Amino acid sequence: MTIGDILARIEAIPLAAAVRGELGWVWLFPNVETLHVISFAVVFGSILMVDLRLLGLTSRDSAVSKLSAEVLPYTWIAYGCAAITGTMMFISKAHVYFYNREFELKFLCMFLAGINMAVFHFGPYRRVLEWDRTLPPPLAARAAGALSIALWIGVIFFGRWTGFTT
Repeated sequence: MTIGDILARIEAIPLAAAVRGELGWVWLFPNVETLHVISFAVVFGSILMVDLRLLGLTSRDSAVSKLSAEVLPYTWIAYGCAAITGTMMFISKAHVYFYNREFELKFLCMFLAGINMAVFHFGPYRRVLEWDRTLPPPLAARAAGALSIALWIGVIFFGRWTGFTT
């Protein structure tokens, strides 16, 4: 079985046909896309709040650990919604998205953002209680925040670009 066969099978799923509007649900794709964009706005906005605190630019009176604990549950819920809606859009035209360079770059940025998050959480964040209210935070925390912002802007940029090239 080739990758083309797998992509064809994915596109043959009834949900994929519904998202494409083939089952008379012409409103489904625009609604899924709207939910995807809203979900990503919440993901980016909540991550941005923490990253700007890591840079020492906002929420200067808040502890990083407290801000993270308050905001990141919303990030994960929104990320789950974005993943579900993104998957729904993907299956509707799997062969188009799979071979789209901008789509690949979006996922590369998300992958690198995930690595950045893991390095931060298993590195500087393990000692957060030592620098929780320190301004500015340690260089490693500031670097993780700056890189996170750049990578999530890349996700948004390439995601929107994907929408115009598929």
